[in-house]
Amino acid sequence: QVQLVESGGGLVQPGGSLRLSCASSGYILDFYSVGWFRQAPGKEPEGVSCISTSDDDTYYSDSVKGRFTISRDNAKRTVYLQMNNLKVEDSGVYFCAADWGCDGVLSSTTTTWGQGTQVTVSS
Repeated sequence: QVQLVESGGGLVQPGGSLRLSCASSGYILDFYSVGWFRQAPGKEPEGVSCISTSDDDTYYSDSVKGRFTISRDNAKRTVYLQMNNLKVEDSGVYFCAADWGCDGVLSSTTTTWGQGTQVTVSS
C-alpha cells in the first residue's frame, strides 16, 4: 500500500519560507514520480511541482517557478518542497501525490496522495 505523509506546514508571513516534507513508504520513489498539488478553500486543486522518477526532471507551475524547489532524498525516502518568498496566494492545503508520471500529479488526477498539510501565509 502506497503511503505518503506530509509535514512542515504552518503559518508564515509574506516573504517567509517553509519546507514541506513528504515521507513515503516502500519503494515509491523507485517507481513513481512524486510531487505536490495544493487546494485553497473554494478553489480547484492546483498542481505545484513534481520530480520525475525516470530522469529526475523537475516541473513547476508558473505561479511558483523561481520561488519553490523540489528535491528528494532516496535514502530517506522523502521528497521536499522548499518554498521561499511566500505570498498570500500560496496559502492552502498542500498534498503530496504520486503517480506513474508527473502529468497525473500536476493535474491532481492521481488517486494517490497524503492527508495534506496546511500552509497559511498571512501578516
